[in-house]
Amino acid sequence: MTEAPLLYSFRRCPYAMRARMALWVAGITVELREVKLAAKPPELITASPKGTVPVLVLPDGTVIDQSLAIMRWALAQSDPEGWLTSDDARLIAANDGPFKHHLDRAKYPGRYEEDGVTDHRAAALALLAPLEARLADAPWLCGETRTLTDIALFPFIRQFAAIDPDWFASQPLPRLQQWLGQLLTSDLFASIMPKFAPWRAGDTPVAFGTADARARTPRLAGT
Repeated sequence: MTEAPLLYSFRRCPYAMRARMALWVAGITVELREVKLAAKPPELITASPKGTVPVLVLPDGTVIDQSLAIMRWALAQSDPEGWLTSDDARLIAANDGPFKHHLDRAKYPGRYEEDGVTDHRAAALALLAPLEARLADAPWLCGETRTLTDIALFPFIRQFAAIDPDWFASQPLPRLQQWLGQLLTSDLFASIMPKFAPWRAGDTPVAFGTADARARTPRLAGT
């Protein structure tokens, strides 16, 4: 796998999820290095001093350490589903900015100084209303098929729904709930969620990608 890109990833990280989904759809096999966040390998820090995942290291040494940049790079190589035709920067910015802000504080109450001042769950929920309205016109956020925009938002909405699944299911978001359910039960999501042991230098390389899927039977999990 010396010619394959290296991907430092963490299975449950939403940023890493969307990067893996784009790489998988693009048909790009990578050498996957699963990271234990409490014990980050020095090779990750060397590649990207900020020390967050995902990080993609190309064979020529180029480092891409932002999830959206990894998605767009992968799809620029191959975009069989036409994901790049609908790359809605406004929706993605709202997700990665305000929605992520409230999501973190709803998911981890007490971690942030301003807790108790804002109802972060309600604030995050309010930001989903425009998505519900948008889905009234089409099954996906940008039209009749899933695109980069859907996949960029999906892991974060999944994370929000998982805080209290019964509560989320009771909210007046039937179209968004259906949208989320389609992605959660998709072959694509199952394919990028196998469990791997944290990588250490000297380990046998782990091939991860569409081309390698038939050669292994991964242990899948939905969380």
